[in-house]
Amino acid sequence: MAMTLRLTEEEQNALRERAAFDGTSMQEAARRAVREYVAKADHRDRVAAAAEVIEQRHADALRRLGE
Repeated sequence: MAMTLRLTEEEQNALRERAAFDGTSMQEAARRAVREYVAKADHRDRVAAAAEVIEQRHADALRRLGE
């Protein structure tokens, strides 16, 4: 799927420099950034869901520890 990504001049220059330093294209650097962004958000959501389950299952113990 094609998409247009509008960057400020500063963002474009930073991306160009970083991609050149890494020996990759600007497109690949941007795609990698998107994959990392999605993976981090997914991980954060899974951790929050797991914490909620633990909090619910052990609410009494957690309350007692807080006393």
